[in-house]
Amino acid sequence: MPSLTIRTDSELERALSVLTSGGRSRSEVARAAILAAEREQRRARMRAEAEALRDDPEDIAASRQLAAEMDAARAW
Repeated sequence: MPSLTIRTDSELERALSVLTSGGRSRSEVARAAILAAEREQRRARMRAEAEALRDDPEDIAASRQLAAEMDAARAW
């Protein structure tokens, strides 16, 4: 398994101390932080895509058209 070396400062050492006080290793804490950062980045990207669609006039028109067609089909 590849390894990662990082430099820490006093703020990071304090945070690591808090996060490892429950028995987790520094490596476990670092892996969890990297995965959490990736998940947050993915969520931010999805949120931005959803907001772009929400504000897209063509998408809004298509959604309204589809809703109208579904309402008409329900009438039967």
